[in-house]
Amino acid sequence: MSSGRNPDDNHSLLPTDSPCVAVCSTLYDDICRGCGRTAMEVANWVFFSEDEKRAVWARIKSQGYPRRQGG
Repeated sequence: MSSGRNPDDNHSLLPTDSPCVAVCSTLYDDICRGCGRTAMEVANWVFFSEDEKRAVWARIKSQGYPRRQGG
């Protein structure tokens, strides 16, 4: 059964949903080129509170993430 959410619509995601788009790369710096999170945010995502996750989502969306092409 479908949840009714479009996975490409970032506005419909819950704060507990991970921004991961399976384009994982932090080769040149500490920021993932797919989701925009730092390596520490990725590693600790499951331990973040909903408020912490909302803050990360707000920051990465303002920076143009998540990016499916990893650009």
